[in-house]
Formats: sequence, C-alpha cells, structure tokens
Amino acid sequence: MYKVFLVEDDEVIASHLADYMASWGLQVRRAADFSRVLEEFRAFDPQLVLMDIGLPFYNGYHWTRRIRAESRVPVVFLSSASDRMNIVMAMDMGGDDFIAKPFDREVLMAKVQAVLRRAYDFQAPLTVLTARGAVLNTADASLSYGGQRVELTKNDYRILETLMAAKGRVVPREELMERLWQTDSYVDENTLTVNVARLRRKLGSAGLADFIVTKKGVGYLVEDE
Repeated sequence: MYKVFLVEDDEVIASHLADYMASWGLQVRRAADFSRVLEEFRAFDPQLVLMDIGLPFYNGYHWTRRIRAESRVPVVFLSSASDRMNIVMAMDMGGDDFIAKPFDREVLMAKVQAVLRRAYDFQAPLTVLTARGAVLNTADASLSYGGQRVELTKNDYRILETLMAAKGRVVPREELMERLWQTDSYVDENTLTVNVARLRRKLGSAGLADFIVTKKGVGYLVEDE
C-alpha cells in the first residue's frame, strides 16, 4: 500500500480527497500542524506528497524545498493559482506534476497513479506493514518510527513481520517459533522469550513501549490502530 502525505489546509477539500484516495487503496495522512510539515513528513515517510501552494505559516514552495533537501519522494502540487509562472516555479522547486483547482477527482487520481508508476515501477516492489505509526518495509527489512530508523536483527525482523502482518490477532508462540527457526527440531521456548524481550527493549528505546503485547499462555499480539 502506497502512502500519500496530503498537505492541504482547506478542510473540505482535504477530507474529501483523503477519503477518495483511501477508497483506491492508498494510505493517506493529512498534515495536522502547518508549522511542522517537515516533521510530519519524516514521521510518516510517504511515497508521494500532495502539496497545496497557499498554506498557513509557510507556502508549499518552502516545504517542498525543505523536503527536497533530504528526499526524492515525488511531490505533486495543488493550487488554484494555475498561471504559467506558478507552474514553472512549482517544477523548478522539484515538483513532479501540477494539478489546478478546481480539479476532477478521477483526473487527480489518474495523475497520482501515473507519478507512482514512474517513481516505483522499476524499483524493488514496495511493501510496507504499519501499526501505531511504525512502518516495517519488507523490501529492505527496515523499521521506521517518528522519523528515525530502528536497526533490526534477522530475528527482530521475522518477529515483527509475523506480528504486524497479523495485526489485531494473537499469534501463537508455536507459529512464531516456526517462523523464526523453520525447523521441526525442538527449540527451547525460552529462546523465543529472550528474542522478544530483546526486541521489546529496542522498540521501547525508540518510543514504541508496549508495542508487543503478551497474551499469557497463548502468544503475542500487535494491536490494530
């Protein structure tokens, strides 16, 4: 599922657009604090940004310049100021496309899909699992949360992948042990307990306390958002 960060201060437009893109299977997060757009961008780590130009505090050009200083993520501008100067400036600032308001939602969605195809079709498949703001990228076995990357061992990754893929469901200890060691040979259950405890400490240090919940006598759970 691709993640789209929507930076739009018109509540009606933002709400309708977010709902519409979600109906197409995109994960959409709307900017909440327009003085902290870059921080929210880092925390969400999206694959596409939809950026309005006229915003409170700083305009969309300012935030695109800040994003471009650290990321090549595609940025599509939205604006009612669709004169030639604004379009040229948007492209010069690193924009990948420009959509004039008012726009047809289907046209916008077609442009969004085209930008995503151009940006990602010829790269490794991008698959992510999310829970409580944490993002596990299965393409490179990395975990990110709050703008920081959490280093994972092979077993850390396998535990998180299993639990996050089953988000909201208790995963039995036996299922986790089979996923980790993939063997019919007997493995001491304490080995799993040690691995989970070590991972919990790592997650807690990154701000993800109680991310993995124990269901005594059954298994482990990552709760749904």
